[in-house]
Amino acid sequence: MRTGFFWDEHCFWHGGGNYAGLLQVGGLVQPGGGLPENPETKRRLVNLMRVTGLWDHLDTRSADPVTEEDLLRIHPAHYLQAFREKSAQGGGELGLRTPFGPDGYTIATLSAGLAKAALFATLQGTHRTAYALSRPPGHHCLPDFPNGFCLLANIAIAIESAMASGLTDRVAVIDWDVHHGNGTEAIFYDRPDVLTISVHQDRNYPLDSGDFADRGSDAGEGFNLNVPLPPGTGHAGYVEAFERLVVPALHAFQPDAIIVACGFDASLVDPLSRMIAGAETFRALTDMTMEAAAALCDGRLTLVHEGGYSEVHVPFCGHQVLESLSGADTHAPDPFQQKFEGQQPSERFNRYVSTLIAEMEQTLGF
Repeated sequence: MRTGFFWDEHCFWHGGGNYAGLLQVGGLVQPGGGLPENPETKRRLVNLMRVTGLWDHLDTRSADPVTEEDLLRIHPAHYLQAFREKSAQGGGELGLRTPFGPDGYTIATLSAGLAKAALFATLQGTHRTAYALSRPPGHHCLPDFPNGFCLLANIAIAIESAMASGLTDRVAVIDWDVHHGNGTEAIFYDRPDVLTISVHQDRNYPLDSGDFADRGSDAGEGFNLNVPLPPGTGHAGYVEAFERLVVPALHAFQPDAIIVACGFDASLVDPLSRMIAGAETFRALTDMTMEAAAALCDGRLTLVHEGGYSEVHVPFCGHQVLESLSGADTHAPDPFQQKFEGQQPSERFNRYVSTLIAEMEQTLGF
């Protein structure tokens, strides 16, 4: 079975509003640049795969938007109504840093639809692995408060739809976006049937969430795992965190399926993080997750695109992930490989990260 690749050109037409970086234009903030979340990282990934031939190894397709029923499992009707109304009026902004233009609501439901279709494909057995090039992203979105570029909770919507359809009872979510997956965490925080794991840069975004001590509540206690890593963590730290924390947590949970919030903003050249990951890092994380999926859930693995704001580097990171997923023999070498190797942390810093990971490991009892 070929890897399913779910995408749609319409998602690239989502508008980012009048921003300069993370700041709204006005006062002394001059216009220019727009939001870091823009279509080019995604469009250039598609272009790169077409040039290298990787595109031909994937089963590429679009999907239907999610339904009102799908949305209401996560988002209250008053939020959806406000979103629809602003969208029909030409766009606007809700929440924090979540602007959208005309048809923003329709595009967001399509983005969530790509995630849903990708997850359903793996659960129904039409694909062993699948990738959804969703935009706008979703992992920060709370049920009634969009934030961090995220307007609908794409992964949560997909999971709830799959559970309502009787396709799965236990899902594990791994979020390796560099920012804490606060939306996904909040939605499933008191649930024992969804394990949420977020590996992120400590105190990046949101500033007040993502602590290791936040382990879930009520019936969900122990089913949320945050792995905050210090700024400057490189390849070795990410791999060690997965080996000692993420993979053991998956084996303890025994999911029916694994879904990854796949952000590439831990890249060493990303403007919104201070980590030192390369394309090789994301390939390694993919390989470890695929191995866990093979052992636990017949290989059922879905990746849903989240952040990543380097227009140059994201396509190469994504290409290596999709090479691993598909088993294709096409290659797009990381143009930042020399910089990646030269900027990896010192052994002293790696020992410090290892100590932090060991403290978390001891608390978890792995």
